[in-house]
Amino acid sequence: MRPAIEVADIFRAHLAQCEAQHPLSLPQRKAANAIMNCRTAALGGHVKVCTACGLQEISYNSCRNRHCPKCQWSAKERWMDARMAELLPVTYFHVVFTLPEGLNALIMSNQERLYPLLFRAAWETLRQLSLDEKHLGAEPGMLAVLHTWGQQLAYHPHLHCVVPGGGLRPKTGEWVASRPTFFLPVKAMSAVFRGKFLAHLEAMRKRGELGNHGGAAHLADEGAFRMWKKSLYRTPWVVYAKRPFGGPEQVIRYLGRYTHRIAIDNRRLTAFQDGRVTFAYKDYREGNAQKQMTLDGAEFVRRFLLHVLPEGMQKIRYYGILATRHRNAKLPALQKALGFTPPKPAPMAEKLAAALGRQPDACPCCGADAPPMLTVAVLAPTLPSRRAGLPFPRPRAPPHAPAACPKPQKP
Repeated sequence: MRPAIEVADIFRAHLAQCEAQHPLSLPQRKAANAIMNCRTAALGGHVKVCTACGLQEISYNSCRNRHCPKCQWSAKERWMDARMAELLPVTYFHVVFTLPEGLNALIMSNQERLYPLLFRAAWETLRQLSLDEKHLGAEPGMLAVLHTWGQQLAYHPHLHCVVPGGGLRPKTGEWVASRPTFFLPVKAMSAVFRGKFLAHLEAMRKRGELGNHGGAAHLADEGAFRMWKKSLYRTPWVVYAKRPFGGPEQVIRYLGRYTHRIAIDNRRLTAFQDGRVTFAYKDYREGNAQKQMTLDGAEFVRRFLLHVLPEGMQKIRYYGILATRHRNAKLPALQKALGFTPPKPAPMAEKLAAALGRQPDACPCCGADAPPMLTVAVLAPTLPSRRAGLPFPRPRAPPHAPAACPKPQKP
């Protein structure tokens, strides 16, 4: 059943107001227009007819934007099926790396550089401590997913990392298992993570790779940057490990909750009236208590768009024994050595039928006994630029043609 309220409805009503107050970047504009046009006549579609009862059904195309609340199910299922073949018969741990709030302004000014730095610092922390003989003495693996939001849509960059409980000994290549209920000490991870992130940040500043805009403008001053950096060393950096998973297959089901999650989905929206949006959230400080928050429509749109990632930014990354280069060599050999055969995923058609409660081509009136519905017409998109997800095409310069520069006028 279609939810009564959708994020797209709020965008249609308040995007212009939000943009008047807060100029949007091109990725934010693309995401907003894709969400508003998703599964509407703007993107085209097709017409199906039931040959038994004559029912006509129109299905519009999806935008497939990674920030759209309605386009994540199939992408998530395909991703989970691919990861099923990479499972190991070991305990998996969920580790979360969180950046302090004092970094938010600088990260907003340098998302393309500091999001990758967050991944890098987290992996270097896990690898350094895992290779230490006092802890594991082996090369670990890590799958990391970037999230930038909290339950109230505030800006809160952090990584959700899934780590196999063990690793490969560097010299012999044998598997070294960690303790079943403990992987690495979180206090040590917090200290190493802080040191690595700030050391890399200092190096990037010396190379002139950081911009200082908006709330980070004051950091352009060398003295202000030094004082700010000292305060970050005194600030607790939160790294925590959740309870280990029950088994390899539970890891896949759990990962599906994180990998393709967006800032907020339609199910959490409870009211939209008089220009105000109410949504449900969990208050983790009060034992996951269910609460509600109400925002002006333009503020809701602004908070949602805070979490649109830069174009080309990979939000899921793989390291160590789970890295892409090991999928066809080390992982199959390791699975064989551990005597494990990965489970086979269910066919996508079965998953889709289970999600819909019927076969995708079955008539909703006649049921499963009727012949499949037939596609009788294809609806062309009404948007001039469907690929970009923009309402109007943007003019582009010819290839390799420099932009025309106005000639300086004589006084």
